[in-house]
Amino acid sequence: MVPATWPCPLPGGGQAREYALIFDHGRETRLLIVPALFDEGNRLRRLTVDVMRRLDGAGIDCVLPDLPGCNESLQPLEFQDTADWLDAMVAAARHFGATHALGIRGGCLFTPGHLPGWHYAPVKGSAILRQMLRARVLSAREAGREEDRDSLDALAHEDGIVLAGYPLGRDFYMQFATMAPQADATVIAQDDIGGSGLWLRAEPGENPKQADALAATLAIGLNA
Repeated sequence: MVPATWPCPLPGGGQAREYALIFDHGRETRLLIVPALFDEGNRLRRLTVDVMRRLDGAGIDCVLPDLPGCNESLQPLEFQDTADWLDAMVAAARHFGATHALGIRGGCLFTPGHLPGWHYAPVKGSAILRQMLRARVLSAREAGREEDRDSLDALAHEDGIVLAGYPLGRDFYMQFATMAPQADATVIAQDDIGGSGLWLRAEPGENPKQADALAATLAIGLNA
């Protein structure tokens, strides 16, 4: 596994270099992985990389690109919108020659539509935002402040909002709230993997059995 960069399109034209983790041996089957989003991405990062290692051992190349404004990206998150993220994943797929795609949780909303693939535990944008709004309300309460979801939602529609430390612009928030995963991807439910989802944990964790199960499901499909 090595880091690499790829040319990500900018909203006003031009390109920025973004990072990706890759297992690349020039093999025929090449999987683009669109990561889980925000805090769920942190909790699922180890699982994602563990799955990539197992797929590499099964003869499958993998690439895990950063979304603009996330992880090592130097682009400001608050200036992104959902079309930027979709364009970025299409560009990453093209650059790395991906033949298939895997979306993880909220990443399922941004898998390139032209690639066959899988959605692991897909979730709607509105559900992610509800969780993030709830976390902010609870955090404010613990700090002695009163906030409620309706007023925060109204603020987000007007000026954007910071949720769990992530500054989301007004346009992103409004667009993201309406997004749902594509219906033509093959869904891998958590019950198919076993155990509870690692995104439910308070801190990032790992689960080798879940990584084995997810990688095996993907390898069977990719080698079919």
